[in-house]
Amino acid sequence: MTASPGAPLRVLFCIGVNQNFFDLPTGGGKTVWDGFTSMLTQLYELPGVTVLGTVDDDQHMVGPSDSWPWTCYILADVVDQQTVADACNLFRTVQVGEHGLWRYMKIEARIGRPLPEPEVTR
Repeated sequence: MTASPGAPLRVLFCIGVNQNFFDLPTGGGKTVWDGFTSMLTQLYELPGVTVLGTVDDDQHMVGPSDSWPWTCYILADVVDQQTVADACNLFRTVQVGEHGLWRYMKIEARIGRPLPEPEVTR
């Protein structure tokens, strides 16, 4: 099964927290959290992005996430690859103090298509 022409891309944004976050003094993470929530707001408002759901694993994962498993995930339908790149670019443009958000967190986008929904009888 192939994706329908013009159908949105199904995207899993995987977000990790870098060691720089954990090197901040106690309480210093609030500015990073403020930057992260600003990024989330901008992502939700980005034309062509429909957020379907989120998962935050911060209570069950301690320390930096260098790769899978990531700290949190955002599942979205996105109109095209340029918009996926624009969403990832928010980590470069959102400021946390004198640094970009990318100093403290990273993002990776996995692009695919939805699985077919099974016919379920009840």
